Parts: sequence; C-alpha cells; structure tokens
Amino acid sequence: MVVPKVFYMALLVFAVAFYFIWSAMFGAWTDLAVYTVTIILGGLGLVGTLLYTIREREEAESA
Repeated sequence: MVVPKVFYMALLVFAVAFYFIWSAMFGAWTDLAVYTVTIILGGLGLVGTLLYTIREREEAESA
C-alpha cells in the first residue's frame, strides 16, 4: 500500500508549502484562514502517514 502513504506525505508537504507560499505572496503570516487550511491538510497528512506506517509494521511482523 505505497500509494496512500505517498499521498498523505504529499498532503503534508503541500500544507507546509501552502502556508509559506501564501504568506509570502500576500504578507499574511498571521491569517486565521491560512492557519485553518494548513492545520487541516497537515493534520490529515500526518495522521494518514502515521496510520499507514503502523499498518505496514504490523503486516511485516505478522508475515
């Protein structure tokens, strides 16, 4: 299951890139909307990556 893990890692990277690019373009380093989007995307990316990593470890141990 490599595809979902890569997707979630990309989502995490996109969240960080979105924050820095948006803030640099508009000079809005303390914008609540940017924080909200970044936290949601980054949280989903982080949790998804962790869950698939745990799943891969469990499958490797049981095999």
